[in-house]
Amino acid sequence: MRTSVMDVGSKTVRLVVADARDGVPLPVHTAKWRLRLSEQMVPGGPIPEPAVEQLVAAVDEANATAARWGADGPLAFATTVVRGAPNRDEVLRTVRARTGVELCTLPGEVEAELTFLGARRWMGWRSGPLALLDIGGGSLEVAFGRGRLPDFVASLPLGAGRLTHEFLDGGLEPPLPEQVRALRRRVRHQLRDVAARIRWEGPRTAVATSRTFQQLGRLCGAAPGRHGPFVERQLYRSDLREAVGRLSALSAAERAHLPGISAPRAAQSLAGAVVGHTVMKLTGLKAVTICPWAIREGILLRHIEDGPSWWAEVSRRNEESAPTDPVPLRIASSQS
Repeated sequence: MRTSVMDVGSKTVRLVVADARDGVPLPVHTAKWRLRLSEQMVPGGPIPEPAVEQLVAAVDEANATAARWGADGPLAFATTVVRGAPNRDEVLRTVRARTGVELCTLPGEVEAELTFLGARRWMGWRSGPLALLDIGGGSLEVAFGRGRLPDFVASLPLGAGRLTHEFLDGGLEPPLPEQVRALRRRVRHQLRDVAARIRWEGPRTAVATSRTFQQLGRLCGAAPGRHGPFVERQLYRSDLREAVGRLSALSAAERAHLPGISAPRAAQSLAGAVVGHTVMKLTGLKAVTICPWAIREGILLRHIEDGPSWWAEVSRRNEESAPTDPVPLRIASSQS
């Protein structure tokens, strides 16, 4: 069985085509298209028409790429940048009408569940009670669980891109000390209850996913990506604290020359580091393992393990929901 997943994020559209063998998704092709949707939007505003055109073109090309590699229509989802847009429904209808792709949005809590599943399968049962941290462009996902799926999930408006626009004037120039303090106060306030829950649960293992954590791990001394996914990569809180000071003194252009920090993410790297350090400090985590599997692998695993009906339910609920729905979509599943 060959399956594909399409992930529309704040900066890129990513495609993974994978074979399912013995219950494991084995990638056969990956591709990405740069969009930088978040950079074309006013925070809280709609996705502008030129950005929608770029999104349609990227989704159409990704869909054609999946077909060339022999995969069925991709399991396609969009994260916070589309989910929170006032014109979300119009954008999704436009994508469907012009590409045939049923792009859906996943509530942050469901993103956390799926990312947790990917991390659990990568780390294995020996990791025991597991805590998950995932910094995206618009939100921070936190999860904890002892089984296949988490017992507790939370999605908070603490994405690196969102906070960069809100507190750091876009992140192009070195911030003022009071800006960084204000940013940290916001993160601490938002995290207070979630962090208390993670401390109470006492995870044996903690993992971090997302490009933000991967780049911060590399900045703090983890092995580069060319060494492959099976090299263990750790990110220590003490190193991340030093990284916050280092990034605070530099412009985005200067950060882009640091190990691991890519030019497209340089502006938001400081906000990501502040969020990462603060959540580790408040939860009492001294180190996290950088996990290469995340939401895309979680979707593939759910598709393999539970069949296509669960994704059909996601799509159906997505059609029925509105952008302002206060109740998150929950996908029922037994722990195993």
